[in-house]
Amino acid sequence: MSESSLASIRTWLQAPMDRDVSEAIERLRRAPDVWRVAVMPDVHLSADVCIGVVVATSSLIYPQAVGGDIGCGMLAVAFDVEAAALAPPGVARQILADLRHAVPSRRRNRREAIPQPEDLSSGRLTHPSLESARRTEGAIEFATLGSGNHFIELQADADDRLWLMVHSGSRALGPAIRDHHLARAQPMATRLRALEAGSALGAEYLHDVAYARRFAAASRRAMAEEVAQVLAVRAGAHACWETAIATDHNHVSLERHGGRDLWVHRKGAMSARQGESGVLPGSMGSLSFHVEGRGCDEALCSSAHGAGRALSRAAARGKITERELRRQMEGVLYDDSLTGRLLDEAPAAYKDIRMVLRAQRDLVKIIRTLRPLLNYKGV
Repeated sequence: MSESSLASIRTWLQAPMDRDVSEAIERLRRAPDVWRVAVMPDVHLSADVCIGVVVATSSLIYPQAVGGDIGCGMLAVAFDVEAAALAPPGVARQILADLRHAVPSRRRNRREAIPQPEDLSSGRLTHPSLESARRTEGAIEFATLGSGNHFIELQADADDRLWLMVHSGSRALGPAIRDHHLARAQPMATRLRALEAGSALGAEYLHDVAYARRFAAASRRAMAEEVAQVLAVRAGAHACWETAIATDHNHVSLERHGGRDLWVHRKGAMSARQGESGVLPGSMGSLSFHVEGRGCDEALCSSAHGAGRALSRAAARGKITERELRRQMEGVLYDDSLTGRLLDEAPAAYKDIRMVLRAQRDLVKIIRTLRPLLNYKGV
């Protein structure tokens, strides 16, 4: 493909795109070696490449089309009890209090760091600065939640069975990997920077991305195990690990689409191959869903990764009051002492998850609907 060629583009939208979003996607479409672009219904503006976009190339890797929180994703697992296990007086609030200690939002005391799986603790990143981050920040941030839209939530399905949902990523390692490799990437005319996938630099980036994805997935599993210990003590509940669903939504991988091998970049989009299980969260006060991919090749076998922001963080803080957030969260337990710091995470700051699902009904089918019971966020 020549630099002047335009990539094919396909959209699944629940509302018209904002001008800034449309312009950003058009720049991406014109970038060298971009063959296909798929826009998910949760698309919204972000630095360089919008969140909710899937990009396919043949030989170039665009780190900005993966983003900084490499491997960010979801883990869901069921428990062997009904939601009523949280009903006795004080139980749910005690669980919420325990979660603050079991899963810190920022970092762990080094003496209390959780051991990492062997493939992480013995792994190596490709530059001394990244290795230093892995040994320091990586050690104390493993199995910590992070802030922003990351969360731990207890939910109930239609049969009132208790479920856990965890959303978190690679913490400080992801941005460090992105920034290191972007500094070595080749500038493109479209404000983006690229690496040749077949080059030594490209191979090093892909190696570090694979590590960050493993780190993020193992971190979510470790957090879920910490939550399971809390629930075992406080509610007599035990995790049924055979029900676990795991997916991530910031990555790049070599996949075959339309009879050719392509580098598929997903930034705020999850893989949704035929029969593949996925997790689609709403907001902290709305429904979430477990889904199954339909394998739509036009979408590069992808799906939205959640509801997507309707308001920027600044706009949400200017528009949504503490009283309104409390109203929106009625019936869902959360740390209401943080209300003033969670305005940009209010349900009204996000798109309607049902409209997102309707817009992409040819991408996934709903397997399970979950309502929120208890939400823990870091700030």
